[in-house]
Amino acid sequence: MTRSAQWVYGWLLLLPAMALLALFTHYPTLATLWHGFLSTPKGNRPAVWVGLDNYRALADDPIFWQVLGNNLWFALGTIPASIALALLMAAWVNGNVPGRGFLRLAYFTPTVLPMIAVANIWLFFYTPEYGLVERILGRLASRRTTGSAARAPRSPA
Repeated sequence: MTRSAQWVYGWLLLLPAMALLALFTHYPTLATLWHGFLSTPKGNRPAVWVGLDNYRALADDPIFWQVLGNNLWFALGTIPASIALALLMAAWVNGNVPGRGFLRLAYFTPTVLPMIAVANIWLFFYTPEYGLVERILGRLASRRTTGSAARAPRSPA
């Protein structure tokens, strides 16, 4: 494979992730900024262009500045502390300590558990014979047929 083909292949592999990132992060941010230039629609009255008036009102509001300051102090306190704690814990479980396997398990379990929960939900949906999708399709199929002899036997629920 030539270098340019590898380059194109790499960008094609990144394309779905970039599209989802743009759809779920960049688009809402830009839409929020755009709607900041409009008035709030109420009832039958549509949104009207107000320009920078909303942002001027925000800049003149003392509560906004208090909330912004509180958020900055919170971020300055929690972000460096959580990074330092994570590095300290990583160095700790990497060292030669008794119960190292248990510490690694305790450290990594919160990452794995949500994936297990999602897998169980999908199993609940798609398990043959008693999954949610199977039951819905079974009910739809039994409604389409006529007569009691043509209906599939119902499982006790």
